[in-house]
Amino acid sequence: MNAFFPKPRLSLAFLFCVLFIAACGGGSGGTSTPLQPPVSQDIIWQPGIYPPSANFAAQCVTPRSGVDPFSGQPFPDQAGSALAEKMWLRSWTNETYLWYDEVPDNNPNDFSISAYFNQLKTNERTASGRLKDNFHFSEPTSEYRERTQAGTSSEYGIRWEFIANTAPRELIVRYTEPNSPAAQADIPRGASLKRIDGIDFVNTTSSSEVDAINAALFPDEAGESHEFEFQLLDGSTLNANLTSAVIDLSPVQNVDIIDTEFSKIGYIQFNSFITPAQDALIDAFQAFVDNGVSELVLDLRYNGGGSLALSSQLAYMIAGPNQTNNAIFEQLVYNDKTPPEDPFPFYSQEIDYVNGRFLSNTLPSPEFTRVFILSTGSTCSASESLINGLRGIDVEVILIGDTTCGKPFGFLPTDNCGTTYFTIQFQGINEKGFGNFSDGFIPSLNPQFDDEVEGCFVDDDFSNALGSTDEALLSAALFYAEFDGCPANTSPVLSIDSAAQEGKGPAIMAPNPYIEAIINDDRRFISKSSTSNGEN
Repeated sequence: MNAFFPKPRLSLAFLFCVLFIAACGGGSGGTSTPLQPPVSQDIIWQPGIYPPSANFAAQCVTPRSGVDPFSGQPFPDQAGSALAEKMWLRSWTNETYLWYDEVPDNNPNDFSISAYFNQLKTNERTASGRLKDNFHFSEPTSEYRERTQAGTSSEYGIRWEFIANTAPRELIVRYTEPNSPAAQADIPRGASLKRIDGIDFVNTTSSSEVDAINAALFPDEAGESHEFEFQLLDGSTLNANLTSAVIDLSPVQNVDIIDTEFSKIGYIQFNSFITPAQDALIDAFQAFVDNGVSELVLDLRYNGGGSLALSSQLAYMIAGPNQTNNAIFEQLVYNDKTPPEDPFPFYSQEIDYVNGRFLSNTLPSPEFTRVFILSTGSTCSASESLINGLRGIDVEVILIGDTTCGKPFGFLPTDNCGTTYFTIQFQGINEKGFGNFSDGFIPSLNPQFDDEVEGCFVDDDFSNALGSTDEALLSAALFYAEFDGCPANTSPVLSIDSAAQEGKGPAIMAPNPYIEAIINDDRRFISKSSTSNGEN
């Protein structure tokens, strides 16, 4: 680790929200030595008094045994109690949470473990009325490690657009993973789900049928088969029997070089900042260099974030050595209990993410001075850091699509007792000291404020394939590249109602675009009720 991080605390900066085994959770939480038994088995909650979280770590209701398959080290778990797990969460939050002084100190005995964690956050709101912390969640450590380190997931390979999860429900296919069961069944973008195993997905109000729908939509393991009925855009019906499988995620798709009358424009659909994407990104940018590509369209509309290190690498490949030299990509600001650390640079080299070291290969860069970023409300976190980092060094960013999700914050995923917890621990600011985009980056014809970015509002277009020059967002970017302005008509043939996206229509259990993309399994369950669940 020291070979990779010459600065004392740079490893914390590197771990924006994924992917370094030594600090991302798993069994050992970064050490190979099992934790010692607690000094006292008598655990008492005392309001306002926070013992060190280490006093309660790895004391589990259901301890794991054996060896962590990802770290190769024995699990540190020992027999404990639910109160011990909750007291660990309480002290860990008080030590590391960015707004720890805004967290209510409720009696942990009044909650289950998961419910207790869910309320360990601020309830304050931004100037626009949004919750300040809309990014607080957890998931099983085994699933988290499988996706982010192995780059695999057990599923059908469908990425969903949740429009309404209460009757009448609507769920549309965004895209499918290559070579997945869904891709092999030729399920196209824009297909609308109508029935699962004969159950009326759109209209059923039966609790048992809704449970069956959820079980079918989100299989727990490979080998589960279910019958899906879709309505296609032409009104026809597609029936597909899908069997869940362990699939390789493909965060980089549809790389293309578009020849226009005035220039060569590169296009990349980039879905998640998981580290297996590094090789594909390098290959794409090398092709851009070799073919004299002068401008880039980077499709981040469904990219909810991931590794900040990879975001820094991508920023370098966009901007090149001249603009990034000695510049800050992002400075991470922690709470007042955490010492400040050195700024986070633009990484110019390939990284061995498994062993935590730089390689000698310098990343390719066409040195773009302008980049078009396709965005929606699901463009989040490390994607927004990329936008902010590039703007901090005066790379011209043109935003085409919709306002991004608004997450200038990050966390260090932390495992305890087989659950990986994500709680906001830092805010990122760029070279110019800006990081206040809690309400998202907003496309604007005439930007007036720092969170407004030159560009065009364009509704997401489900009537054309991603990467097609007929697709509304890409078409608008190509128009802007030629004419330096937005097309007169930016409404696609089929779009999602923006009012529904603002909570007037859909009711999803976890309205969190960051979770969706970084977790990469769309685990946002269908509701049994007919009323909105609101913000979580």
